[in-house]
Amino acid sequence: MMNSPLASVAATRNVLDEHGLSTKKSLGQHFLVNDAVVGRICDLADIAAGDAVVEVGPGIGTLTCALLARGARVVAVERDGDLLPVLEDTCKGYETVFQVLNADALKVGESDLPFSPGKFVANLPYAVAATLVLDFFERFGSLTQATVMVQSEVAARMMARPGTKDYGAYTVKLGLFAAAVGSFKVSPGNFFPPPHVDSTVIRLDRAEQPGVSAMEARAAAIMADAAFANRRKTISNSCKTYFAGNAAMRDALADLFSDCGINPACRGETLALEDYVSLGKAACAAGVL
Repeated sequence: MMNSPLASVAATRNVLDEHGLSTKKSLGQHFLVNDAVVGRICDLADIAAGDAVVEVGPGIGTLTCALLARGARVVAVERDGDLLPVLEDTCKGYETVFQVLNADALKVGESDLPFSPGKFVANLPYAVAATLVLDFFERFGSLTQATVMVQSEVAARMMARPGTKDYGAYTVKLGLFAAAVGSFKVSPGNFFPPPHVDSTVIRLDRAEQPGVSAMEARAAAIMADAAFANRRKTISNSCKTYFAGNAAMRDALADLFSDCGINPACRGETLALEDYVSLGKAACAAGVL
């Protein structure tokens, strides 16, 4: 069974030609042209009738058509105004369950959407993928999962474990909101035009830390940024440099590490998410963050 009638090079070329368009490198446009991959994305996202989905960068509607065909309601955020009439054409017949916003996804708020999204499904522009995923989990409380195509090195950072080279502040900050539950790789040949990097589709389910307030989560994120500000330094020295302009915080660091049972001579990549949560809570309790 076909998932999307647009998931081929020929169909994509025809749609672009009909509208007098070409791909825009400046916007990171790489259209998916493998129908099997489209189906795997929908399967990984567990798309079912009635799902409320937000999509970013729908392009000509290749993935959008598959989402709609499975019964989802979709609001798509597309920055390229030239693609709006294309989407109106390719998604014809779904007007009651499909809406497009011509906007920068990083500037879209809950009030801009026609419904509260439960799922975020997209073939994301690589330049903003990491930022968008974290931003959406932070800002859209209704979001229960994200199934997104990202650059493979970004997916590696999302799934990284403590002590590995890919583990960093971003991994910790995303972990405050979500956890990876599945993924698969996609080679460049599945896109038109082919990108110069490998891609990965990753599913992240919301997994907020129990008993952690929004203020404590923000503090934990700040502590992660501080610990990884210079990952070659010990966590103590890296944090002292990061908080150079905050005397109260610098003075409190030794006590924070002691209270949380953290060796100040260790490096940031050796600490687990729970350690950063403990530091965030301790910093809030001490009134220094």
